[in-house]
Amino acid sequence: MTIVVEADVSDGLPCFDMVGVLSPEVKEARERVRTALRNSGFRLPPKRITVNLSPADIRKSGPGFDFPIAAAVLGALGLVPSGLLSGCMLCGELSLDGRLRGVPGILPAAFAARQRGLKWIVVPEENLEEARLVEGIRAAGLRSLAEAADWLRRPWETPAGPDGGNSGRKPAYAVTEWDFSDVAGQQTAKRAAELAAAGMHNLLCVGPPGAGKTMIARRLPGILPRMDEEEQLEVTRIYSVCGLLKRYDSLIQNRPFRSPHHTISAAALTGGGAIPKPGEITLAHRGVLFLDELPEFSRSALESLRQPLEEKEITVSRLGRSCRFPADFLLCAAMNPCKCGYYPDRSRCGCTPRSVRQYRERISRPLLDRLDLIAEVALPDYRDWRKQEEPEPSSMIRSRVECAREIQARRFRGLPIRFNGQMSGRQVKQYCLLGTEEERFMEEAFCTIGLTPRSWDRILKVARTAADLDGAERIRKEHLGEAVFYRAAAQKYWGMEDCR
Repeated sequence: MTIVVEADVSDGLPCFDMVGVLSPEVKEARERVRTALRNSGFRLPPKRITVNLSPADIRKSGPGFDFPIAAAVLGALGLVPSGLLSGCMLCGELSLDGRLRGVPGILPAAFAARQRGLKWIVVPEENLEEARLVEGIRAAGLRSLAEAADWLRRPWETPAGPDGGNSGRKPAYAVTEWDFSDVAGQQTAKRAAELAAAGMHNLLCVGPPGAGKTMIARRLPGILPRMDEEEQLEVTRIYSVCGLLKRYDSLIQNRPFRSPHHTISAAALTGGGAIPKPGEITLAHRGVLFLDELPEFSRSALESLRQPLEEKEITVSRLGRSCRFPADFLLCAAMNPCKCGYYPDRSRCGCTPRSVRQYRERISRPLLDRLDLIAEVALPDYRDWRKQEEPEPSSMIRSRVECAREIQARRFRGLPIRFNGQMSGRQVKQYCLLGTEEERFMEEAFCTIGLTPRSWDRILKVARTAADLDGAERIRKEHLGEAVFYRAAAQKYWGMEDCR
């Protein structure tokens, strides 16, 4: 939503009024603007000044309205050309001495300016590089209100950096320090991570403390394919809105990895507030959301994940308004098999069967059904752990994942999905055809494990990904066996014998 700032100067009792459903920080802009104008050499006449921020039914918040309010007042007083202002988007906070301070959210503002067909976006100097990341619109970075007034009178005479426009994006893939070569043993869990990355399948790791669950989760972004430019822009815009950009001169290159504490509220996880803002699941967009100690999260927080896991977006409704935030992330969760973490090792675990059952039941069956892969991460054997062979690095795993992703891209060309994990029931029937032997195998698994229709589809999706990693055109029995193996842990930990 683009906010239009208007100002009117008329006869009447001297006052400075601002209207348009304003938050406290925007209402305080009146005093900042008045003082900044005076200290910048502009004298406000003893007239009635009215500033309107439209549309009137949208609540405005943030310090970025200081600069456009001051510019609108200068335009209404005839001190800068009003016609030029209508072709610019302005953002920035004002200090009392008239200096311009940087504000978050410049990147999406520049996109909005380009969509509206504006010629310029004028921002504080510290935000200039961020504004230049958007091609197709010229950006000017200014230091003070006085400098801005001069520029607004003669924008063609004051260069705003090279060519007054886009400075180009700094490329390069930032290599992460987390690499799978650091993980000794745990072949089963590492294979589950590879399947999860190749098909965007949600993963749950179950095992005792210190087995390596967090190590594996932290290395998941490193085996995901590099983000293309569109994905980089998406992620950078989200972090810009939230004020989390660490660099303003380049797009975010690495895939996000978010690991909120288990005390997080449902609103902080999904997004919210009087004026809805993105939550952790949106900050994990195009990356990995890691939930450590999964049963320790509140029930409301966990259940709030069900919609975004299916729809890849989250709808947040507040005060009669609804906002949709992107939430296309890979969920990786970790948990202990019991409260102390060592069940069923009775030499270390003193939990009663009832406490074990209660601990696991904190994860509802509907949420469990949305986890495609459940990998047991046991404490490694000493020989495997101290083996001299160098474990496979993330680069080699990522190369296989990228090949599987290319197969999926060709398969789903022209469809609104990109990964096996996103297939609907109809698409599973179309792309996961089984032979006679494979059908018999799945019939036996259905009866033995007690699958639901949803878990049946998810097994076929994982098997399709395993086949893609092998470069196989059809799903074979070994691919189904691997998918069933990673689903069978659900019966082991949440089977009927544990739920009575």
